[in-house]
Amino acid sequence: MVNYSLILVLGLILASEFVNGWTDAPNTIATVISTKAMKPKAAVVMAMIGNIIGAFYGREVARTIGTGIVKPEAINLVTVGAAMVGIVIWATAASFLGLPTSESHALIAGLAGASLATAGPGVLILAGWKKVFIGLIVSLLFGSGGGFGTAWFIRTFFADVPQEKSKRVFNVLQIIAAGGMAISHGSNDGQKFIGIFTLALVLAGFLPAFQIQPWVIILCSLIMGVGTSVGGWRIIEKIGTKMVKLEPDQGFAAQSAATAAILFATSLGAPLSTTHTINSAIMGAGASQGSSAVNWGVVTELVIAWLLTFPVCGAIGFMTALLFSCLL
Repeated sequence: MVNYSLILVLGLILASEFVNGWTDAPNTIATVISTKAMKPKAAVVMAMIGNIIGAFYGREVARTIGTGIVKPEAINLVTVGAAMVGIVIWATAASFLGLPTSESHALIAGLAGASLATAGPGVLILAGWKKVFIGLIVSLLFGSGGGFGTAWFIRTFFADVPQEKSKRVFNVLQIIAAGGMAISHGSNDGQKFIGIFTLALVLAGFLPAFQIQPWVIILCSLIMGVGTSVGGWRIIEKIGTKMVKLEPDQGFAAQSAATAAILFATSLGAPLSTTHTINSAIMGAGASQGSSAVNWGVVTELVIAWLLTFPVCGAIGFMTALLFSCLL
């Protein structure tokens, strides 16, 4: 017998994965495009391939999302589907405004809101939320601190290198770092939706236990890759040129710091916001020249979007779960 509810929910998960690749990919390639180290189309292809490769790295983030945020035995397909609706609505709306949002926080908030609607407060798992908090600290502190420190080190110890030679060298290093950023993005963000996809299969009885299947990794990573190929040019413009005007060495500093922070969080199984991480690293790298180098008006817009993600997606997830429960 065809399980139409499962098909609908899996479709919503893949739509969320597509939006994740569409709206988060610009974060991985904004600096190499803004500094003209790579042409936009080439950068998008690189980001797409890197995201797909990264999705195969590790399983801990997927397990945290699939089994560590809410009690799997206390929720159902309505819960998961409602959470995905929140992601698609919020991320799509923000992308048209050119605001990079965190699909990680949208996913976690939407899942929490929908779970509260269908199962009550006891559904939340404290240990998993501790990992979410760890991811938040890593993204903000390690991102900004790493970007600032790396950019300061380069400017201090390579100040005597001729400008043209410096640009050539750091353009190459930037491309390498951006490739690493794309892979790290896939390793954390890609794994989140692999985890939620697997959870849906368990809830529907398609899988007897939470065991990540190779075909799920391939399917989700390809969908994210397709989303990446669409790109998000408004977001690239906003964070790559309007927030901070980066030089190649600063772009390399931001990308390498963000990559290190994301891979560190991934190794801990901590789902973090790759959006927050790279944007914090870009701010830090720009601030190494002085606070006036950063457009704090744009930063304010980003922070407002970040702060709204949890309550908005939580509320959408909650209300959609109530609606689905009445209709299904």
